[in-house]
Amino acid sequence: MTPENTLELEWIKSSYSTDEGPDCVEVAAISDHVLVRDSKNPTGPRLALTSATWSAFLPYAAR
Repeated sequence: MTPENTLELEWIKSSYSTDEGPDCVEVAAISDHVLVRDSKNPTGPRLALTSATWSAFLPYAAR
């Protein structure tokens, strides 16, 4: 997936992210995947996870 294909996505910043801190993660949902990116580098690489993988990851992220 190229950056041009994801420009119109609604990116949601993590509630744990701050403008001052290093923990700046954003996610966007597309069909059956969730994209994850570094909000400080919006045109950089994105991690694409299946919806099932994202769902399995969330309980660990909430710790």
